[in-house]
Amino acid sequence: PFSHTPPPQTTTMDQQQQHPVIADLCFHLSKAPSSSSSTSTTTTDVTPSSPTKHKRSSIPLPVAAVRVLLNVIRRSHAETMMGLQADLRDASDVMLSFAKKGGPITSSPSSADASHETPSSSSTTYLLAGRSHIALSSGCELFLKYVTRASLETPNFTECKSQVLERGTKFAEFSLAARDRIAGVGSPFVREGSVVLTHGRSRVVEALLLRAALVEKKRFRVIVLEGRPDAGGAKSAKTYANAGIPTSVVLDSAMGYIMERVDLVIVGAEGVVENGGVVNKVGSFALGVMAKELGVPFYVAAESYKFTRLYPLNNADLPDMGGIVGGGLKFLDTLGWSANATSVGEQQQTAKQEDTTNTSLEPYVVKLPSEVTIENPPCDFTPAKYITLLFTDLGVLTPSAVSDELIRLYQ
Repeated sequence: PFSHTPPPQTTTMDQQQQHPVIADLCFHLSKAPSSSSSTSTTTTDVTPSSPTKHKRSSIPLPVAAVRVLLNVIRRSHAETMMGLQADLRDASDVMLSFAKKGGPITSSPSSADASHETPSSSSTTYLLAGRSHIALSSGCELFLKYVTRASLETPNFTECKSQVLERGTKFAEFSLAARDRIAGVGSPFVREGSVVLTHGRSRVVEALLLRAALVEKKRFRVIVLEGRPDAGGAKSAKTYANAGIPTSVVLDSAMGYIMERVDLVIVGAEGVVENGGVVNKVGSFALGVMAKELGVPFYVAAESYKFTRLYPLNNADLPDMGGIVGGGLKFLDTLGWSANATSVGEQQQTAKQEDTTNTSLEPYVVKLPSEVTIENPPCDFTPAKYITLLFTDLGVLTPSAVSDELIRLYQ
């Protein structure tokens, strides 16, 4: 059963994994979604220089969190609403602490490799790599607000508990279909023959563009910024190319160079804040400024459960996003590498490069003196004035309408 007391902050990674809330969250993030979405895939990316893995689930993090909280209610031995709410708050805090570390979980070597097991042979998988904890926080807060509202409407504890479980389950199912609803309202903005620029990896943006191409049969081109340091944009490019959409990948630093060829920009969001701005993968702010300067529409696709009661005025006002996932950031000289191969000679050269990266990156690492500090912010804040429209499961919204929707969601 779930305890009121969260685990101490000094717990090891293995001890944290054994916590029922974390185990439940990992289980839901590892599950395939029940809805049949063309983008419902789970990817695992292994860095060449370490056993660290970045595994990104297609289950939305807030939806997984709501499912965890529903199970907390089922397990709870609380006999009052105050006790139940305390259990839920503790579970939310445990998940947030886990998310701020990137969602690290360890796995032991397979039995076949047991004879070669060493203390360092276990691998670390980051379930939440590249994902901000803001969406998780807003999802938990929204659910806790609903529980409070239900307790006021239904004083009887047993009836209230049953009502929360029933409606919470429906909310989770409804939220899973949010991507399809957003794709439906956003795809008409992608016109025949247009050039779309996107940044990072967003399942919502993927669903929108795939609908425009595969369902509405529109012909258009996608340009994707590579999305350092996790190459999120490059991973999305594979999805678009596999769907038959003409796709190009460009350096993040080339966004200004490429903007002159673009008809519209579509990005996802980790969070939509009260003033209509968005928190998204770092680089989105610069992209919004460039788009406005050149008169290119800048659209954001985001689920309503990512609407959060934050009011940042600039990037300095953002909450702590956690440390660098995986423990470090390498700067590589990749000028001589090839991202793809079109000839036999290039294929052989690429194979040699892959063999090199899988054994050692040292010859390509730019080593910096210890006096140089490294910043690797996962997200930045894009003010509302740079956003043209937001595509949400509540419909197409202007940035100024976000505060009204937040009032409605939390009233």
